[in-house]
Amino acid sequence: MTAPSLTLHTDTSRHRAILMMAGAMGCFVVNDALTKYVSQSVPSAQLIFLRGTMTVAMVLLLARQQGATRRLRDALHPPVLWRSMADACGTVMYLFSLFHLPLGNATAINLAAPLFMTAFAVLFLRERASAVRWACLVLGFAGVLCVVQPAGDGFNAWALLCLAGTLLHALRDLLTRRLDPAIPSLLIALSTALALTLLAGLLSLLEGWQPIAWRDLGLLALAAGFLVAAYLLLIRCLRLGEISLTAPFRYSALLYAVLLGYLVWGDVPNGWAWAGIALLVASGLAMVHSERGPRTPAMPPR
Repeated sequence: MTAPSLTLHTDTSRHRAILMMAGAMGCFVVNDALTKYVSQSVPSAQLIFLRGTMTVAMVLLLARQQGATRRLRDALHPPVLWRSMADACGTVMYLFSLFHLPLGNATAINLAAPLFMTAFAVLFLRERASAVRWACLVLGFAGVLCVVQPAGDGFNAWALLCLAGTLLHALRDLLTRRLDPAIPSLLIALSTALALTLLAGLLSLLEGWQPIAWRDLGLLALAAGFLVAAYLLLIRCLRLGEISLTAPFRYSALLYAVLLGYLVWGDVPNGWAWAGIALLVASGLAMVHSERGPRTPAMPPR
């Protein structure tokens, strides 16, 4: 392959990775919107359990098609299980709060997870942090406070629960960095989906069940499909493109969330929330830019 053709191939891969990241964020938000819509008529834990069961079935089918089921025991490794538990608890907290918060606000708070992960890495893994990284963390935390609004009308316990879920998602990301890279990503996703489904099943016994309409069941199946698509797009993106290149496009989720929140529920962020969203995006982009180093070849997809 000649140098010009290699450059063209690299540029094409980068463009595809960017589109995959934006697509993954769109799928995540549509999944959230469908789940939030169904929550208006179905108990929260029952809803999460049913969607989780569908997600497990879809991921298991994909894992079988790709031959990953031969290594199912990898999903039971203690590091994978710890990560799955953190993810399941964080996701339950996020979803319960999502059902009571505007979609845009919940999405904005949840997108602060990478900032918290950086703080955890500095505090617990003793990674070095430059002045720019600390400034980005402070800026991002200020953005979270603007969205949560602890002294304003927009504050409630659900915003705090969403923030707690975001902290657990940051812990999940930190634990992910310690996983054996040889473990197939689909098995990690399967372990997470199983943990979430089991936790929701236990909570549903306390919350109770009620009959569910076929329409709502269909919407949950559609939500599960978007969730699996988001997993696959994100995995493919991270293995095809450079993290520093694609990370900023995670914030496209805010655009999707604000738009869907307005179209479906008529939610419009107030001035403080808009300011917080801007601070979160600015701090995230600044951190990515400060950590951008020499470009390295992307990991080939498996």
